[in-house]
Amino acid sequence: MALSPVQVRTLTCEYQTNPLGLDVSQPRLSWQLASSARDVRQTAYQILVASDAQRLAAEAGDVWDSGRVETDQSTLQPYAGPALRSGQRCWWQVRVWDGAGQPTAWSEPAWWEMGLLDPADWQAEWIVPALVEDVSRSCPAPMLRAEFSVEPGVRSARAYVTSHGLYALELNGQRVGDSVLTPGWTSYHHRLQYQTYDVMSLLRPGANAIGALLGDGWFRGRLGWRDRRNVYGEKLALLAQLVITYADGRVLSVCTGDDWKAATGPILQSDLYNGEHYDARLEKPGWSTAGYDDRAWAGVRVAAHGKQHLVAPLGPPMRRIEEAPPLALLRTPAGETVLDFGQNLVGWVRLTVAGPAGATVTLRHAEVLDQAGNFYTANLRDAQQTDRYTLKGQGLEVFEPTFTFHGFRYVAVDGYPEPLSLDAFAAVVAHSDLKRTGHFECDQPLINQLQHNIVWGQKGNFLDVPTDCPQRDERLGWTGDAQVFLRTAAFNMDVAGFFTKWLRDLAADQTPAGRVPHVVPDVLGEGGSTGWADAAVIGPWTLYQVYGDRRLLAEQYASMAAWVGYMRSQAGDAWLWTNGVHFGDWLAVPPPDPNLPYAVTDKHLIATAFFAYSTQLMIKTARVLGKDADAAEYESWLAHIKEAFGREYVTPNGRVSSNTQTAYVLALQFDLLPPELREQAARRLADDVTAHGVHLMTGFIGAPFLPLVLAEHGDLDLAYALLEQETYPSWLYPVTRGATTIWERWDGIKPDGSFQAVGMNSFNHYAYGAIGEWLYRVVAGLELDPQMPGYQRSLIRPRPGGRLGRARAAFDSLYGLIEAGWSKTGAGLEIIATLPPNTEGVVSVPAASVEHVTEGGRPLSQVVGVRAVTQKEGVVEVSVGSGEYRFLTRPA
Repeated sequence: MALSPVQVRTLTCEYQTNPLGLDVSQPRLSWQLASSARDVRQTAYQILVASDAQRLAAEAGDVWDSGRVETDQSTLQPYAGPALRSGQRCWWQVRVWDGAGQPTAWSEPAWWEMGLLDPADWQAEWIVPALVEDVSRSCPAPMLRAEFSVEPGVRSARAYVTSHGLYALELNGQRVGDSVLTPGWTSYHHRLQYQTYDVMSLLRPGANAIGALLGDGWFRGRLGWRDRRNVYGEKLALLAQLVITYADGRVLSVCTGDDWKAATGPILQSDLYNGEHYDARLEKPGWSTAGYDDRAWAGVRVAAHGKQHLVAPLGPPMRRIEEAPPLALLRTPAGETVLDFGQNLVGWVRLTVAGPAGATVTLRHAEVLDQAGNFYTANLRDAQQTDRYTLKGQGLEVFEPTFTFHGFRYVAVDGYPEPLSLDAFAAVVAHSDLKRTGHFECDQPLINQLQHNIVWGQKGNFLDVPTDCPQRDERLGWTGDAQVFLRTAAFNMDVAGFFTKWLRDLAADQTPAGRVPHVVPDVLGEGGSTGWADAAVIGPWTLYQVYGDRRLLAEQYASMAAWVGYMRSQAGDAWLWTNGVHFGDWLAVPPPDPNLPYAVTDKHLIATAFFAYSTQLMIKTARVLGKDADAAEYESWLAHIKEAFGREYVTPNGRVSSNTQTAYVLALQFDLLPPELREQAARRLADDVTAHGVHLMTGFIGAPFLPLVLAEHGDLDLAYALLEQETYPSWLYPVTRGATTIWERWDGIKPDGSFQAVGMNSFNHYAYGAIGEWLYRVVAGLELDPQMPGYQRSLIRPRPGGRLGRARAAFDSLYGLIEAGWSKTGAGLEIIATLPPNTEGVVSVPAASVEHVTEGGRPLSQVVGVRAVTQKEGVVEVSVGSGEYRFLTRPA
């Protein structure tokens, strides 16, 4: 039989390309199809898994052969072969059968490798440096080392490493891997990540040496407010196991134990909030190479920390992603020397300098300059964000910190030998290495800058945890910020593994009663606020919609149910949640005149509304997982909640208590009103927006839903007017003030140029960036079909409006690239739609009738790939298979 021209490519395992060190017992495999033809479908697949590349090339699936599986599913298909063992590498490839029943050629090979699957696989011992320390402050960073011998004939070498605190591993004088701030931040007492490295290229026959630096990090550095330290423990520790396998099958394990040595070196202080102090005069050249004289070093002690909670990472590591040169050198009115990098970013500065031994260069980091043009750090609160480098005086020296990060656009430089050159500095941008999956652009520069700011806000706050801000003495995983932004985040980047990891920490930190912490990992010991804790339910459901990840729903179901159960216990027989601590519509717009009355959205109204919303999502989740009895129970709950909400908060003529934009938005978005009152409530919402001069008055909770609700209820023009509003309060106001990220407050810089309150005024705080979801879904029209999650069916339904003449969005789904967009032309309205192979879509074309719509210049009845055409009021819906389409709708 002739082979299909369709190609199989982009093989991934657990969302990753050739992952090293998995601990998922049944890894899930995904692939994409490539074809220039339209309406390409998969009808079956076959997966081969082999023990080595040679067997796979011979089409010998000696580990597992799925056989021909009759299905159109090409994402997250579980491995179903024999149980996998620690360290096992599996090579795999896949072929599919197309819509005509023809098989494709086999894909290029891919592989995955297992990590250490059982605590007993860890032969290494936890070791603690035997150093005298004052743990009430940041201490010099410990250095640990050991030597070992390697014989010729090494076939493979893996290093498995984790720590209490942060670590940087070296082997024979070279840094191992390219990840930073490892092992990352998890709920350490429940889940501690370890990393796996292929270190074969770093070994040499004969004498070898391994070394590790340790930093305070999240484990014992400053975390939270009031100079809190040692949240997880007082002593740093290392666990490392180097497994060397020879060609003849022998295995050598080099493990941390009591034979290791410890000392301190040039890092005198390392703190995530305060920065790093490095004295190059204290360097120990060659300390991680064989033959180094460590006789003066101290020893270590073995600690019984346990290994049952060690887990492999689910998402990508943090890395140095890009570099940015300073754009300008400023001399401030106060006489400071300041570098302007032109972009509020997160990472650190690499410094190149030459000067006398003992001279110290100080780098202070800030987000903004004040009204006078001076360096401004008051909004950092107690975070110093300062790095210091003391020179050794040996020619050209290069420094970048190891165990800290900063949020900044501006850097004040002190102590640099004159003359100062911009070439001596570079900003290193660091964050979780998340694949960029989404792009939005239009013909309005301010809106494009808004999208830019949203993306950079995500970059700066996605460092293993979705933090609220990256600069002040906080940087915590606030649940409310994460849940409102999650859908936007999932457009911009592949966040499947990132948020799966975070949700497991959320479940781990959840109390037995089901209460969810305010921040995850939980370092505050407080929780239970609606709109925040509902991340336990909204998070898994959103990821299921975007990625079709049913396993995630199943794994998080107990956590989801526990949170909704907690809300039920708080609401009682009245079905109204009227107690507890809630943040409400956080940072909603205050009145322009403090003497005027100001309507604040009732926090208990918000609590009950989210009780209803999370219950709705539990009904859907239970149905997906086949838990019909649970779904029926939740449906009875929902009826009680909606009845109670209407009785308590809604008048017979559609007025919702508090009479605020957020109150109407939640009542409409969460379907809490009877049908006969929805139109009245929507009109009251629109009237309030108009009464405030076409301005939003919402906070974190109301803002994400506001444009969606307006557009859904016939006020698309008003939603566009809000988007395009440039005066305070609005999404574009910060853009007009030069913002390059999303602000925490609508008026972080007030119209008069002064700053908001220093206690809470971050200039990199992504929550209000949730408007990005509306740009993708409504403006460009790139939407998923909730009945076929994961974008197996897309709904392309752009909603042109406002001053825009064109808009376009692209999203790289698990199936491949999806595009949606429109432009106004002299011939009419052109709509583009691109759907990857093995998917389908419904394109909604604004048109009076089918006769006014063409594709590629042809009537729809003659277009290849068009499956069905339906005429609805004002819209022609075209069902299509995969491919690229250009529809033109002519004026009637």
